[in-house]
Order: sequence, then C-alpha cells, then structure tokens
Amino acid sequence: MNRVSIVVAIAENRAIGQNNKLIYWLPNDLKRFKQLTTGHTIMMGRKTFESLPKGALPNRRNIVISRTTQLNAFEGAECYPSLEKALEAAQSGYIYNNVQSTDVFIIGGASVYQQALPIADRLCLTYIHDTPAEADTFFPEFDPTEWEETFREDHDRDERHAFPYSFVDLCRKHS
Repeated sequence: MNRVSIVVAIAENRAIGQNNKLIYWLPNDLKRFKQLTTGHTIMMGRKTFESLPKGALPNRRNIVISRTTQLNAFEGAECYPSLEKALEAAQSGYIYNNVQSTDVFIIGGASVYQQALPIADRLCLTYIHDTPAEADTFFPEFDPTEWEETFREDHDRDERHAFPYSFVDLCRKHS
C-alpha cells in the first residue's frame, strides 16, 4: 500500500485558499513543497490542477481526481474519477532518476483533503501564524490526538515572508 501524505499551507483558522488561489505566498513553503513531492506521485482535484500556473508539475506523477470523461483533459496528468481509483493506479509507483517511489502526496483542494484525511499516514503542514481577512476554502477539521508531531521548524517573518510560519510534520498514531 502507498504511504499517503497530505501537504498543505494552513492559517490559524484552517484557511487554505481564496478564489482558487493560495492565500499566502511563502517562498520557503514552495521550496519545501518541491523537496517533499519531487520524484513522487501527487494527487489533486480539478480546480487545484487548473490553478497551477504552468500546468502539470515536472518530475512528479500528476494525478487529477475528476469526474470528467474527456480523454487527455489534463495535459501531463492522468485522471481518475475517485480518490480510491487514483490510489489503485498509484500502486504501480513512479520512477524518477532510476528510483521507484510509491509515496503519494495529496496537494488539494479541500474536498480531496476531506476524502484523504481518514486514510493519510502523514500531514506535512506549513502553519502560517495569521488569520486572513478573507478565505473561502478551509482544511477539514481533524483530531490532533490521532497524530504525533515528528518534525517542527519555526520561522520568523523576514523580508520574503510577511508572516511567521512553522513547518510541522504529523504522523498518524497507530493503536
């Protein structure tokens, strides 16, 4: 079975987006996202794929979860009608630089996060220490007692980052 990780930048009120765009522009978050996901499979909903400025992300297996039946609807990406079907397809893994990975990273949006949360093994969070004035998309609530913090790196605001933030990895506790 694939290891399923969720990657998300999340405000203190769980806000993640506004008008199909990220609320925060954090260069270090984008760098971390690239480090985490390169060489692996990424899964996303249609709107998230459409929000990518240059389409499919390079050096990753891009999978879009959408009910569209249009062949090649998402250039550079595979399409499956459900998270379950996408995860089945991802079992075969992805080969990058002669290394095979079966790790899957869920990268949005809110409804895909909602579906993936019960089966995720790990949450790779960027907590932004702020509450935005406006947001229309939120990360689903989750029970923090089901998760164990395995990594934390705190950052102050600086010339490139308007808000303090923390990189936090949570792994699901297994009883």
